[in-house]
Amino acid sequence: MAGSQIERAFNLLERLTTDPRGLPMQTLADELNIPKSATHRMLAELIRLGYVRQNQENSRYQLSTRLVAMAFRYLANSGADIVQPILDRLAQESGELVRLGVIEDDRLTWIVKSQGARSGLRYDPDMGRDAPLFYTASGHAWLASLSDAEALLLVERQGVADPKDFGPNAPRSNIELLERLRLARERGYAWVVESSSVGMSALAAVVRDPRTGKAIGVLSVAGPTARLPEERMHEVAPQLLAAVDELSAASQASEFFV
Repeated sequence: MAGSQIERAFNLLERLTTDPRGLPMQTLADELNIPKSATHRMLAELIRLGYVRQNQENSRYQLSTRLVAMAFRYLANSGADIVQPILDRLAQESGELVRLGVIEDDRLTWIVKSQGARSGLRYDPDMGRDAPLFYTASGHAWLASLSDAEALLLVERQGVADPKDFGPNAPRSNIELLERLRLARERGYAWVVESSSVGMSALAAVVRDPRTGKAIGVLSVAGPTARLPEERMHEVAPQLLAAVDELSAASQASEFFV
């Protein structure tokens, strides 16, 4: 992987976010295609700056808590006080997990959530991950806000994971995907049942910039299919769309959407 020194450093940091147990230097050098000597120098500098630490027991490199602390400081000052109450209310109303994803360039990244399930099965994934576009409700909601050609181009750019990793009801072709997007445009929201994984359902709708109408984020409700079958999702949809309207109106006051 070619690039400037700062690009390589950020690639190292991004790779380390994917494994809290840490990674050996050789693995980082091989995966990122950086010479071992250069990898060693950059890791040493990141350790000096406090962003990375080396586990003395196994010599693996791990992120320090400094980046996490920076992220929390950013969230505390970025309009989370405007956004979070909207998510919390929808989570309470639906009794399921609510997530907000922000659209930036070709990526939809889940950044904040609120858990409405108080008992039984709980779906509670980590934030900071990019939403797969081909088989998730969040991905479908965003794609449905675009033309079919634009949607397929985004899917091609992101790539499609191995079909064995999908749920049994995931689209099996671009034609099936486009039919899902057509239905999402008709309803104003997307929904999936056991598409991203077995036993899970979700519905999602886009948050739009009130000035331009452009999609800037996606709000979703997700939970076990046993509690969130298709009929229940359509009952929850008006609450989702009301929350989306609130977020759209509040977006200009939140750094999340800048």
